Amino acid sequence: MPPHSPRAFFASIPAPVRGGLWMTAAAACFAAMNALIRQLATDLPALEIVFFRNFAGLAFMLPWLIRHGPSALRTNHHRLYLGRSAIGFASMVMWFTALTMMPLAEATALSFTAPLFATLAAAVLLHETVRLRRWTATVVGFLGAMIVLRPGFDTVGIAQILVLGSTATAGINAVMVKQLTRTEPASAIVTYMTLYIVPLSLVPALFVWVMPPLHSLPWIILLGLFATLGHQAMTRAFAATDTSVIMPFDFARLPFVAVIAWFAFGEAPDIWTWVGAAVIVAATAYIAQREAAIARAELKTPPSPVAPAAANEGAAAVSATGPEEQPEIEIPAPARSAKKSVGDD
Repeated sequence: MPPHSPRAFFASIPAPVRGGLWMTAAAACFAAMNALIRQLATDLPALEIVFFRNFAGLAFMLPWLIRHGPSALRTNHHRLYLGRSAIGFASMVMWFTALTMMPLAEATALSFTAPLFATLAAAVLLHETVRLRRWTATVVGFLGAMIVLRPGFDTVGIAQILVLGSTATAGINAVMVKQLTRTEPASAIVTYMTLYIVPLSLVPALFVWVMPPLHSLPWIILLGLFATLGHQAMTRAFAATDTSVIMPFDFARLPFVAVIAWFAFGEAPDIWTWVGAAVIVAATAYIAQREAAIARAELKTPPSPVAPAAANEGAAAVSATGPEEQPEIEIPAPARSAKKSVGDD
């Protein structure tokens, strides 16, 4: 690589900044993708849009696959890829359906609850110790979601429930992507997702199939382009640095979506959407900050004499079904004492 090439310059940028730039680019691409879903929904059912999104995305990955050959997809993690794709498909169906039924900015604001669902999953499924401060931030974040929804003042319908379901599954999906970035190249991760979801989405789409009108073809192509670019950027963001560092940059989706929705559809988010989103962002940013503080404390804590055995027990408890069936999350023994050293989290 030439020393003064743009790629070399970008590689010289500190990893947290590089990850933030990738995540901001992903947020812009996903905002454009959401607007395209709304546009296509005037002609096509949501299940068919999910199929075309992945079919077009796969078409955009074919040049990479042809250039590198089948060996670029060699992997030992097919079950993890399949699990990620199945969860991603369910998340897409819920999200695409919801976008046809509610304002884009409101859906985006609710989608920021993903880290809150991740905290709940860590406590319930992984038996992770979540102390008072993080529980408080989680409750505050869900109160922010209630500000957006305003139950009792506005009707909470199927669209809002679908967004929350999509957000919960997207949180699991993000953990799987982070797991895959440890050993897999970003382009392979994106290609495998489309390879698996194309047949998964085609079967249900055939039951509601509508022949796409000619004027919708450019929107389908753009949908695949922005979706592919967004996942490429997101995967590179996860590979560049820690999740807690890059997730706050995902909040740029809301202003991106608000501007696009206002120009394209005349949708202006009300004040409560912005207030609720601000509360959610503050809560999730605090959770990310606490996770980073705990991680720094763990690095400074000297290893315990029984750490290897305890670590193996933690890994066995989390990955009882094998590392390819669910994300492998390490819980080293010093973590609990380290958490105490930085205060209640």
